[in-house]
Amino acid sequence: MPTLVNYSGDDDFYSGGSFYSNPMDLGCLLSLGSNADLYYPSSKRARISSKFDFAGSNFEQEKKASIEVLPEECLFEIFRRLHGGKEKSACASVSKKWLMLLSSIRPSEKEIPKSDDTELTTGDEDQELEADGFLTRSLEGKKATDVRLAAIAVGTSSCGGLGKLSIRGGDSIRGVTNLGLSAVARGCPSLKALSLWNVSSVGDEGLIEIAKGCPLLEKLDLCQCPSISSKGLIAIAENCPNLTALSIESCPKIGNEGLQAIGKSCSKLQSISIRDCILVGDHGVSSLLSSASSVLTKVKLQALNITDFSLAVIGHYGKAVTNLVLTGLQNVSEKGFWVMGNAQALQSLISLTITSCRGTTDVSLEAIGKGCTNLKQMCLRKCCFVSDNGLLAFSKAAGSLESLQLEECNRVTQSGIIAALSNCGAKLRSLTLVKCMGIRDIVVGVPMFSPCTSLRSLSIRNCPGFGSASLAVVGRLCPQLCNVDLSGLYGMTDAGILSLLESLEDGLVKVNLSGCLNLTDEVVVAMARLHRETLEVLNLDGCRKITDASLAAIAANSLFLRELDVTKSGITDSGLAVLSCAEQISLQVLSISGCSKVSNKSLSSLKRLGKTLLGLNLQHCTAISNRSVELLIESLWRCDILA
Repeated sequence: MPTLVNYSGDDDFYSGGSFYSNPMDLGCLLSLGSNADLYYPSSKRARISSKFDFAGSNFEQEKKASIEVLPEECLFEIFRRLHGGKEKSACASVSKKWLMLLSSIRPSEKEIPKSDDTELTTGDEDQELEADGFLTRSLEGKKATDVRLAAIAVGTSSCGGLGKLSIRGGDSIRGVTNLGLSAVARGCPSLKALSLWNVSSVGDEGLIEIAKGCPLLEKLDLCQCPSISSKGLIAIAENCPNLTALSIESCPKIGNEGLQAIGKSCSKLQSISIRDCILVGDHGVSSLLSSASSVLTKVKLQALNITDFSLAVIGHYGKAVTNLVLTGLQNVSEKGFWVMGNAQALQSLISLTITSCRGTTDVSLEAIGKGCTNLKQMCLRKCCFVSDNGLLAFSKAAGSLESLQLEECNRVTQSGIIAALSNCGAKLRSLTLVKCMGIRDIVVGVPMFSPCTSLRSLSIRNCPGFGSASLAVVGRLCPQLCNVDLSGLYGMTDAGILSLLESLEDGLVKVNLSGCLNLTDEVVVAMARLHRETLEVLNLDGCRKITDASLAAIAANSLFLRELDVTKSGITDSGLAVLSCAEQISLQVLSISGCSKVSNKSLSSLKRLGKTLLGLNLQHCTAISNRSVELLIESLWRCDILA
């Protein structure tokens, strides 16, 4: 494979040997980088044009390789006739000058041999390989330089062609500029995906070159590119008709003109994501959606200065939209969301996420539920004006809803959650509540509702008001639960968990009780007994009252447990010994991090468990010595051990 394809060093090039078959005859260079060092046979005088300066006791001798005397015009004529990948890489490795000259040759300037049919066939095969574009290259930080991009442009052309290029960050002095991106444009016509993150030195000139040289471009991701404006985006629109995905974030010079050009010319665009671009407004967003040929399926609009007009356009023209994300739209009111729902065009919408939008109210939420008849996934984050009434109305209207997530919706209470579960229909399978501070553990006067037999997954995380009484009610309403996540509910007691376990008709598969500080062995013993044939994952991280009794119950009952986390619990060497002796146990992942009572005595137990383990966490186990860890690493060579 050519030297430059796997090139990963500094900007100075390989200096380990000659690129020539007979360097003695050619008087060639054995080491050529940014500084030219010459090798000459001892029997011959070196042909060097020298100048001496005897100023004081020092003198300087200027050396210049004879091959460097050739003017660029001659080198250009030579290089454009090279067709083999090895020959190009070898020449590019001679010096930066040769590399940059090779990378400056456009495909139209390359001479295709016509005299020999064999050579013509080879050239055609090279061009076909370039069109494939399956190679991926990523440059980050100090590795992101123009020289490396030039090396990529030259080195990948004969190896299938560059398909994906990602550039993230870079040195402020030696970072990527328009020159490097232009080299990619000239040498990588097969490029289909380009990502530029935090590249301040690349402007419209570089993006225009990409547009002209890479007509197969399908995905473009621009993030924190302050020098790129709508002019560069217009060039992409005019030259890249295959564009299917466009993402723009924190690009202050990109505005409505660029988006209008994209909407007009890129008829295959399926995904658009725009975030924090101060010049983007209603005209730009609406032009993308209102295009007659629009096939947009994924739309993400975040922190933009758009108004109700844009949401009205989405509601009227978003017939193909399946995934919609709206975040931080401070200028959109209740009317905008209401119109979006009532416009009745979002019949294909499957997933909707709304975050930090003041216009999301009970009225607009009900309109969305009625208008988006095929909505299956709904996520509301930091929607401070949504209350129990809106949640109940939405749950009744959204008959196809399968997943509901509420995060920091503090006006929603226990009554609203219970009412929503009872009225959401027969399709809701997942409910997630995160940091909903309005939920209080009150069951007095709660009426009996119809059970939600479809719910399989319940996740209630960091909701301090959700306690044992609330969990008992949910358990009676949702008897078919399989996956339960109650992490961070430090007020939860044994009584609440036990009531849930007794209410469930099907067996639990995944249980996360991390951070439930008050739980004891009684819960684990009951869980192991009642759900012995289904339980696969159990997380007891931070449950400090869990002891060896829990491990003994797991060893005696759990037939299919594959992941167990008892981090920062009260287990000891004895408990691990009992667990390791269970014949039916076949754990794949075990975490005993922070268990201070586990010592070197557990070495043999861990080795027995290690026959099936793929992951073992021993971090912060202060009673286990480094020597014991080393022995485990040697013995359990298939297991990934953290220590």
